[in-house]
Amino acid sequence: MKYPAVNPKTVLVTGCSSGIGLATVRLLRDCGWQVAPTARKTADLDMLRAEGFDPVALDVTDSASVADAANAVLKRFNGQLGAVVNNAGFGLTSAVEDAPRAMFRDIFEVNVFGLQELTNRFIPLFRKQGYGRIVNISSVVGELSLPFAGVYSASKFAVEALSDALRRELFDSGVAVSIIQPGPIATKFSENLAHRTERYGLNPDSPFTEFYKEAIETRKTGKAHRTAGAFTKPPEAVAEKIFQCLESPRPPIRARVTAVAYFGAFVRRFVSASLIDAAMIAGLKKQLS
Repeated sequence: MKYPAVNPKTVLVTGCSSGIGLATVRLLRDCGWQVAPTARKTADLDMLRAEGFDPVALDVTDSASVADAANAVLKRFNGQLGAVVNNAGFGLTSAVEDAPRAMFRDIFEVNVFGLQELTNRFIPLFRKQGYGRIVNISSVVGELSLPFAGVYSASKFAVEALSDALRRELFDSGVAVSIIQPGPIATKFSENLAHRTERYGLNPDSPFTEFYKEAIETRKTGKAHRTAGAFTKPPEAVAEKIFQCLESPRPPIRARVTAVAYFGAFVRRFVSASLIDAAMIAGLKKQLS
């Protein structure tokens, strides 16, 4: 489907303290977009200012902050906005049986509830304009749920479902909705995941206690990226896909980054659940032995 171009090229990008978000606002600025990057921490806002950006403070878990950020962006761009890129998010490592309610609540507040609340602030404007782009950063595990990533996968499955429903609801509005599915990307995501997981404490009675300890240490030291090796790409690769979603008259519904993301999508569609289970269980046995 062909969509109208964004004009003027104005965009709000969340989660710009590092990694994909930071790479994206740099690329978009270089390509002539007026960018409103967001971050939550004062130090990250200062870093963005040092790079020449005019960032907006945003905590997606706080409805008042979401409202303030949306109003600030609209004021800056004279009541218009061309696109929203929802990049803010985080991951966790836990078996489903060990995940406390707080873990589910916290990750959904950021990865799902905040994402959609912010987006909904701009949809009436996009409808009125007759154009707009919404880009949601999902994951390969948004289609293929992995052991010990069930909580994170659930949040990304939700992002995928909301994006699909929204895209269909906006069929006659001129507003495009795209999903980005990165695989392994060389960012602080893995390290941050380890630190966040530790905040909830490890279940001392879990059958996976030793696995958790080793997995967290591996992520902290960066070994996870080294293990992925040639399959890992820099955040700029994701930024380029985001740029494509914003600029193309026929933006992709799903854009994948890295061979892992393409392979995961292939497996989800063409391999039976029983075979997927068998392969993953074999891998689990090896990890836990």
